Amino acid sequence: MSRPKVLVIGSTNVDMVIKSEKLPTKGETVMGGSFYMNIGGKGANQAVAAVRAGGETVFVSKVGDDSFAKEAVTSFIKEGIHCKYIVHDEKNSTGIALIMVDNSGSNIISVASGANSTLSQYDVYAVIDELKHSKVVLMQLEIPVNLVAYITKFANKHLKPLILNPAPATALTDELLSKITFITPNETEAEILTGVRIDSEKTAKQAAEYLLNKGVKNVIITMGSQGVYIHNHEVSQLVPAPIVNAVDTTAAGDTFNGAFAVAIAEGKTLIEAAKFGIKAASISVTRLGAMQSAPTRKEILETEL
Repeated sequence: MSRPKVLVIGSTNVDMVIKSEKLPTKGETVMGGSFYMNIGGKGANQAVAAVRAGGETVFVSKVGDDSFAKEAVTSFIKEGIHCKYIVHDEKNSTGIALIMVDNSGSNIISVASGANSTLSQYDVYAVIDELKHSKVVLMQLEIPVNLVAYITKFANKHLKPLILNPAPATALTDELLSKITFITPNETEAEILTGVRIDSEKTAKQAAEYLLNKGVKNVIITMGSQGVYIHNHEVSQLVPAPIVNAVDTTAAGDTFNGAFAVAIAEGKTLIEAAKFGIKAASISVTRLGAMQSAPTRKEILETEL
């Protein structure tokens, strides 16, 4: 069976994490703790999740002309991701996230978007031909919204399913929403987009109806340990998640999106694709880390739901 081609367009960040006993207050220096550095960014996380889930993954991103960029691209190539459309910015650094975490898991984060914020239609012009040969396009909102709209226009023109993970949530025009095939917010993002606070299956349906009325074809709201609420004109139901011993939920949503995109590219139904994504995410939360926690296709297929 040939692998379906998935085109992921999104961010690359380097996460610099210090874990210590407590978070510093203003002007305070906290000694002790441990430091580690990971390649991240929602785009990168989803690209890795997609390639591990069995997709032939093409990743479009923008990084700096620095050592962080070299490390990131090298790691993507090792995963088997096609990286020829990753652009290097000589004026801006690779995106950086400075993260401090205490013993309780609370954190403070500061992000310098760097090259991610300069990814433009001129950088991705050559990708349009790649889009024509892809089965699905997956994007997030850690890149400029005007670029998301630009790519969406071409996906529609060439009748390619488009998945938008609206994270971090921001205002989206009705014109853009009307062109989205699948939108995959979590509960908080769905509330920001719709004004509906999601605390039950009923309110999830209300939020989904709002987005459907804006022209979105399929709404997929990720609800953590509860599972995923899916809604379109034919189906409306909560697909439950398996009970697992979660140790780190970082990038669980990204893992879901990457695996979901592969399933859609394979022609699976909305329910089948949601279940495939849920199984991938349920495995990832049992492991520490973000990108590195994404499971292989074999692991996903062996997991029962």
